[in-house]
Amino acid sequence: MTNFEDMQLKQPILDALKKAEYTTPTPIQEKAIPAALSGRDLIACAQTGTGKTAAFALPILQVLGEHDPAKIRALVLTPTRELAIQNFDCFKKYGRYLSLRCACIYGGAKQAQQEAQLKKGCDILIATPGRLLDFMGQGLVSLSDVEIFVLDEADRMLDMGFIHDVRRIASCMEDRKQTLLFSATIPKEIEQLAGELLYNPDMIRVDPETKPADTVEQHMIYLKKEDKRTVLLSLLQEPDVEKAIVFVRTKHGADRLKKQLTRDGVPCVVIHGDRTQGQRQNALEQFRSGQVSVLVATDVAARGLDIPDVSHVFNMDLPSEAENYIHRIGRTGRAGHSGISYSLVCEEELELLSDIEKLMGKKIPLTETEYSIPFPASAKKKAPAESSRKKQGKNQEKRPQGKQQEKAKPKAPAKKPQEPAAPKKTTEDRQRRRRRENQKAETHSDASLLVSLETPRSIHDKRSFAPRIDDSRSWEHENRRSSRRPDRRSRSVQHAGGARKRRPN
Repeated sequence: MTNFEDMQLKQPILDALKKAEYTTPTPIQEKAIPAALSGRDLIACAQTGTGKTAAFALPILQVLGEHDPAKIRALVLTPTRELAIQNFDCFKKYGRYLSLRCACIYGGAKQAQQEAQLKKGCDILIATPGRLLDFMGQGLVSLSDVEIFVLDEADRMLDMGFIHDVRRIASCMEDRKQTLLFSATIPKEIEQLAGELLYNPDMIRVDPETKPADTVEQHMIYLKKEDKRTVLLSLLQEPDVEKAIVFVRTKHGADRLKKQLTRDGVPCVVIHGDRTQGQRQNALEQFRSGQVSVLVATDVAARGLDIPDVSHVFNMDLPSEAENYIHRIGRTGRAGHSGISYSLVCEEELELLSDIEKLMGKKIPLTETEYSIPFPASAKKKAPAESSRKKQGKNQEKRPQGKQQEKAKPKAPAKKPQEPAAPKKTTEDRQRRRRRENQKAETHSDASLLVSLETPRSIHDKRSFAPRIDDSRSWEHENRRSSRRPDRRSRSVQHAGGARKRRPN
């Protein structure tokens, strides 16, 4: 199929596509739309930026027909607020000439406005898992009439820990529904989830998920870490950089880089997980409208955000997961347009670079600048010293104990001759020892009694008077101290100026 008209879509949908200047379907749309229109469950795997949203939005608009205000007949579950808003905009764009209503609910926003949308009635509900469960708990949403259930970015749901919420939401719907699962990757956990939720699904895979789009021209600059900001600033000031996204690894790094670029005269906005929904939406609107040409972001913007006309992507830091590199550079070169990506790599990131190139199956071309340093000839992934020692120990345990290894072992030092062991004490020996101890104790008590009887009386008298002598000494000492004290009445006698006057004795 070379155009949307061959898919036998409704004329209002075709008119909306024509107004949006969409004429030719992408590979994922060409395969997924007919499969979804057949009514079968579907698993669609395609890399980001290939048009997955229209691949499920157009079949939903085609199947639902007229508006029914009393029922939610289609549910689209998304992992992030940005992706939910993007899907909502796509449904409004493709269904602008239809009577169907669409509502969008997500966390981080006021509940009253979203609740008002639901009260007006909606045929299509786009939601994030947390806010949807909250509304279901309040009795504001019922999923008993859902006919089509879409899981968008299912692998992202897995990464964010929403799989258990997805199972709870799916259990509130009827079994007769059609389920469409869209994902950029299909790990084992997603296969298990698909086995639970889908019935005999069709499998569609467009391009391997480890291959970036061919429309993206990749570059890599190897330099020192302290020179990254200088090189980034010079690249951003190139005339062909019209709209750029700069990816960093951490939220604090994003805020810091935004301040530095602003101070260097590059107006930019920042988006990451700690920003409020209003701040994130405001930043995206400024970037989309062209008020600013640079967006600093973490991996929260690497997937699911449809930002048109992004000319360049800069990786200030390489991602900790190799798959995120493909999602990052997938923000440019979308919808058939070309794009350019630059990755600024320092020595500490060589292991991450090796993982990325191993995943893609090819090397990223090296670009030289005045700040470039010699790239190591063998940039191999090195394991930490502790893990290598543990691995070596495991290998030694697994080796069979042969004769050669026995010969290689150092000889044990000669043992010292042991002294003859003392004979063990019998019960009779113990009894004899106890008798001797008792005899000694009796002799000692008799001797002490004899000494006390024969001691002269005068010694006892002196000993008995000793404490009294000590008491008298202490009494005399206290008496001397008290004699040195001034009279109490003298303390109250003072001069008019406040000086104390002692009364003579």
